[in-house]
Amino acid sequence: MNKKISNICCIGAGYVGGPTMAVIAHKCRNINVTVVDINEQRIREWNSENLENLPVYEPGLNEIVQDRRGKNLFFSTDIAEAIHKSEMIFISVNTPTKTYGIGKGMAADLKFVELCARTIGDEANGDKIVVEKSTLPVRTAESIRTILKSAGSKYEFEILSNPEFLAEGTAVADLYNPDRVLIGGDNTDAGKQAVDSLVNIYATWVPRERIITTNVWSSELSKLTANAFLAQRISSINAVSALCEKTGANVDEVASAIGADSRIGKKFLKSSVGFGGSCFQKDILNMVYLCRYFGIPEVADYWEQIIKLNDYQKSRFSRQIINSLFNTVSGKKISFLGWAFKKDTNDTRESPAIYVACDLLTDRAEIHIYDPKVRAEQISKDVKYLLEQRGFGKTETDELAALLHVYTEPYPAMDKAHAVAVLTEWDEFCTYDWKKIYENMKKPAFVFDGRNILDRDYLEKTGFNVKCVGG
Repeated sequence: MNKKISNICCIGAGYVGGPTMAVIAHKCRNINVTVVDINEQRIREWNSENLENLPVYEPGLNEIVQDRRGKNLFFSTDIAEAIHKSEMIFISVNTPTKTYGIGKGMAADLKFVELCARTIGDEANGDKIVVEKSTLPVRTAESIRTILKSAGSKYEFEILSNPEFLAEGTAVADLYNPDRVLIGGDNTDAGKQAVDSLVNIYATWVPRERIITTNVWSSELSKLTANAFLAQRISSINAVSALCEKTGANVDEVASAIGADSRIGKKFLKSSVGFGGSCFQKDILNMVYLCRYFGIPEVADYWEQIIKLNDYQKSRFSRQIINSLFNTVSGKKISFLGWAFKKDTNDTRESPAIYVACDLLTDRAEIHIYDPKVRAEQISKDVKYLLEQRGFGKTETDELAALLHVYTEPYPAMDKAHAVAVLTEWDEFCTYDWKKIYENMKKPAFVFDGRNILDRDYLEKTGFNVKCVGG
């Protein structure tokens, strides 16, 4: 297996593939990097002259794309040509939770990964290193290898696992200065050479001591486990937040006290309306499925409880809004600040805002939304999908979705509102003129701070009724 890499192909131009390949192109200018996708619209957006139209928003990403695009960073729909030219191929496609068949609601749907493997097998014109970049269940590499061998190709394929550990909103910074880079490969001469090829790419800018090599199976499981542990901490502090509200304790003070313990640490102890994003829920459900598949139901039940607590936190927040507004929100204007699942990203996958909005829409509230980066069409798509998943027919779904109103400026979204709900922790929300907002709202005016980012004392002195998560 040739260790020199001069051309990389990445199949999948989404939140992982796009930023990761942009940074590799920026740091390894002797390597041509081509990102391909079957979604023509997405590729057009990556190639747009207006960098504000890029399909992925991450601080610092626009500048990198502008610097390297057309030099050694390319975006294309010609998957076959990119495979032909490359020595190393990253698979970075979506792996959603299955919505049908065996494993429905828990197992990862690998149809896009399988399609990639079959395409690589059909188009390969030489030996290739295939790198799993998508989040995948343990032993997926074995399935990819089986598909490639069955293609009847005369070429050799080495399969590596290189899971991403990016936090959206800080993805570029995480890629520049990662805690660790994990690479899994086979313990054979060819496997070790393939691992070295990828190690040498990352070692261009990542200290060698931060590059960890394991077998493929350990690498695949490490990704799922890392996300499960992080989600576990969030659900733990959110469980405490419910108890704080009942007892009069303050969850931020509790988090500060326990975070001072070096054995626990301060990270991921911020209570909120719940976690979202594409990975946490999907990866934990995958863990649950694997545990049940391998006959350890007690372990499966343990991990599943994290998801149940997160669902409870979202529904509890919705109920708090309805109960505070005199047990009805029908016809009332509820303003949402934020729709993305976290700040500094336009990713809305599994965002708590979607679930809270649908809860309120079913009670016939009018939802008025402002998010600095999320487009109106995405918000409508998110709500309609969840309503349909909850069993609403098309007519009723369209009627409820018509109660959504999306704004490009924040103040009109809150004008004459009965309540404001903070669903994303965008920094700009803390800079608003809340006295002016209060003056233009219906009285009594409520603020439901689902991210605990606003100055509660200031808001209460202004006249607001303030409800924070955890007291």
